[in-house]
Amino acid sequence: MGSLYHLIRRAYQLLIAGANLLRSPLLLALRIFFFWQLFLAGKGKLSNIGKVSEFFASLGIPHPALNAYFISSLECFGGLLLIVGLASRPVSLLIFLSMTVAYLTADFQAVSSIFTDPDKFVNADPFRFWLAALIVLVFGPGRLSIDAALKRWFFPDAGTKKRYVV
Repeated sequence: MGSLYHLIRRAYQLLIAGANLLRSPLLLALRIFFFWQLFLAGKGKLSNIGKVSEFFASLGIPHPALNAYFISSLECFGGLLLIVGLASRPVSLLIFLSMTVAYLTADFQAVSSIFTDPDKFVNADPFRFWLAALIVLVFGPGRLSIDAALKRWFFPDAGTKKRYVV
């Protein structure tokens, strides 16, 4: 009985170790896939800033032209920063907040029906960027990012605990 327990425990430990090895590649794939789309959306908005400004005005957003430039630039350049993993958490927080505002202004019906019709919430335009930004905000960009390289460069001992002998 004891050997079966140890076998199951060891198999589970190997499963966890293998899954942990996939964390950073998965975060990289998520960053590339979703934030490339966000970059393209922001680039498209910047090239049609007049229409974006008019749309923001129709939603009652204050200073529509200024906000159109800000959000379009955030999506375009923030998407690029998130792809390479630079300033990931602050940029993902800004994108998460902007997508939350997009939900509340342009897709409020999707938000109000999150429990009664969750498909409407998940199928709304901001959802994929909102969720991807939330994942990067919570878990970070992973080891395959400029943020991780900078952390290793500037704080090489950050992952090791120092023991002091008295």
